[in-house]
Amino acid sequence: MTLQKKISVVIPSFNEEGNIKIIVNALNDVLQKLNYRYELIFVDDGSSDKTLRILQEISANDSNVFYIELSRNFGHQNALKAGLDLASGDCIITMDGDMQHPPEMIPQLVEKWEEGFDIVYTRRLEDKNLPAFKKITSKYFYKFINSISEIKIEEGTADFRLMDKKVSTVFFAFSENELFIRGLVNWVGFKQFAIDYKPAERFSGNSKYTVKKMMQFALKGITSFSIRPLYISIFLGISLFLLSLLLYILYVFYSIYYGHVISGWASVIFTIVIFGGLNLIVLGIIGVYVGKLFMQSKQRPNYLIRDTNLEDKK
Repeated sequence: MTLQKKISVVIPSFNEEGNIKIIVNALNDVLQKLNYRYELIFVDDGSSDKTLRILQEISANDSNVFYIELSRNFGHQNALKAGLDLASGDCIITMDGDMQHPPEMIPQLVEKWEEGFDIVYTRRLEDKNLPAFKKITSKYFYKFINSISEIKIEEGTADFRLMDKKVSTVFFAFSENELFIRGLVNWVGFKQFAIDYKPAERFSGNSKYTVKKMMQFALKGITSFSIRPLYISIFLGISLFLLSLLLYILYVFYSIYYGHVISGWASVIFTIVIFGGLNLIVLGIIGVYVGKLFMQSKQRPNYLIRDTNLEDKK
């Protein structure tokens, strides 16, 4: 008798006490209708509310629910990798725990996996109720990262996807210090398929992605997959040098022709400030890459697990 295939659902959770029971019920309703064994793995990423306690209570009564408690907050991407590393399913579905990734889409993801696709990812359609600022920043984030990086990420893609076990095994081997899983999924290749969806309303709580975190996320994505910013720094330096040389030559000819030196302290100070600022930008770009090398050389783990019930129930 052939053993039923298994689906793992990995859900990073940070202060999601108001959403846990709702998403567990929704996932159970959907997955029980499929002809698969399944497990729901919640990764508690250092929550300060009752998220972990609720997970422990639910898992005590539901044999399909598991939790991984990280020793502190390691960030969404590292929490996601913790779940991927410990999941045992033939395919692994990753999603957020705020109900904006509709559990009702899981059968569509599984159907495409059954057709032979190794990665089935989703593309979020534009939400009309989304604030204008977030629409603009999201749109230009993808345009900017695609123009400056060596990988191409489709607009609207997030961490709601299905991966075959052989793909998650590849992820297990990664030891990068700053993970950008959205980019790594594109980089690994394999046979991929996209499904569009409309995001649901967040059931409870507020978004954890502030403007500051989005900017950090963008910087991480760019510097993780491209050294083009360093090339841009070189071309910027060469361009400014040639411009300065041209202006100096013009200045010399002007002085010879008119017989006096051009005065203007304001323009001199302005030029010094501009070039000083550009020097700091270039040094900052170089510093980011050097810092990434420094952190990677330490070879620290992406996460530390304080407690889990995965082994207890298997």
